[in-house]
Amino acid sequence: MKRRAALAAIAAGALAGCATVAPSRDAYVFAYFIGNGEDGLHLAGSRDGYHWEALNGGRSFLAPEVGKAKLMRDPCILRGPDGIYRMVWTSGWNEGGIGYASSPDLVHWSPQRELPVMAHEPTALNAWAPEIAWDEKRGEYLIFWSSTIPGRFPQSDAAGDAAGTNKYNHRIYATTTRDFATFTPTRLFYDPGFSVIDATFVRTTRGDWLLVKDETRHPPRKYLQLARAASLQGPFAPLGAPITPAGLWTEGPTALQVGDDVIVYYDAYMTKHYGALRSRDLVHWEDVTASMHFPDEGTARRMRHGTALRVSAGILDALPRR
Repeated sequence: MKRRAALAAIAAGALAGCATVAPSRDAYVFAYFIGNGEDGLHLAGSRDGYHWEALNGGRSFLAPEVGKAKLMRDPCILRGPDGIYRMVWTSGWNEGGIGYASSPDLVHWSPQRELPVMAHEPTALNAWAPEIAWDEKRGEYLIFWSSTIPGRFPQSDAAGDAAGTNKYNHRIYATTTRDFATFTPTRLFYDPGFSVIDATFVRTTRGDWLLVKDETRHPPRKYLQLARAASLQGPFAPLGAPITPAGLWTEGPTALQVGDDVIVYYDAYMTKHYGALRSRDLVHWEDVTASMHFPDEGTARRMRHGTALRVSAGILDALPRR
């Protein structure tokens, strides 16, 4: 009975993407990794979007098995319209594939698969921070990530992470699928004219936005910016002003709508802490980091580059605490 109730609770809460709209009686789960991602998927739970507690006694829910490096970094979990949770992740620093698995309940996971999303580009250096969004208008899943193809965008090579070496000059690439068995050819998805990583959609009652990190290093930017999205396929409006402070290198943004507020969480990786911003109009932002509680802050087990998702209270209740 308990399992049937949990599965019914899954079906009760529709999830549109890694950033989602949440009724007040729902709960939240944060998928993240620790260290370098060697031990796999970690989950934290929250009732209000502010106080997050590690689940499963802080132990991994799923150990990585795919990719050469066998890492599980930057996990993104989406609940599809079929009630199944689907996850993608970065499986290695310098690999052309990403990891994929699915689950009915966030505890029991399918066999892991490597999706060779950049296999058609033999010189591609990486496939980082993949995310999934459900495109309800097109009835398909959108999977997108950042990759560097050396020499592909020479106009911004000198501003990249290794000036003059053509290394790590990222753009966002994407594929779509309806069944995770067949995929459309990988295509260039978003090119703002500079190195860009960690794209995510902020899906709100006011519409959709694309949130990205400017990865320019020379001169350093490393901040987050938003562009209004006409749809999940674009077109995208020009990027707005940075929403994270200058000089605070940030990455891995993810967002939730909690009541009338949109909360953007981000990894301030240079200072080794998680931060958060809050807004109602997605123009004016308030720093609410001091109001947050994240698991193991200030330790080697601190949360790193994760994604937040809405779940039913029943699903959170069914996840192991210890």
